Amino acid sequence: MANGVKKRREKGYTISAVSEAYGIHPQTLRLYERHGLLKPSRSKGNTRYYSEEDLERLEFILTLTRELGVNLAGVEIILNMRDKMDAMQREIQRFLEYLRMEVGERLVSQVTEKFALVPLNYSAWLRVRASASEAEDEHDASFTYIEHDH
Repeated sequence: MANGVKKRREKGYTISAVSEAYGIHPQTLRLYERHGLLKPSRSKGNTRYYSEEDLERLEFILTLTRELGVNLAGVEIILNMRDKMDAMQREIQRFLEYLRMEVGERLVSQVTEKFALVPLNYSAWLRVRASASEAEDEHDASFTYIEHDH
């Protein structure tokens, strides 16, 4: 997380502390904010304060830009997709919780154990691959459920 970041205030880290800790110019942080990549909180005097969550997001941005060579437009797309995926995951969790309350834990467990969006083991993955290849042969592009072994 924020290793080496000093000057942590009650509300978060100041722009100077963050820029020094991560070796970036304060203008870079301001640029990220202008592009909507970071959204630090503000004090009444309009001072930026970066939370731990902001710093985690900054580390991800720096990994994308420094190590992977992604430009800011690409970073924005990746962050938006990641945020949407997180929101979808929360929505799925709420739905599963609703099912647990309405139809009972046993049925939800059976459904989540029987079907997955991602293969849970290698043999399941091989079955999906074989099914997909059969579907292509039959010109059938239907969705294939993945059953996994216990």
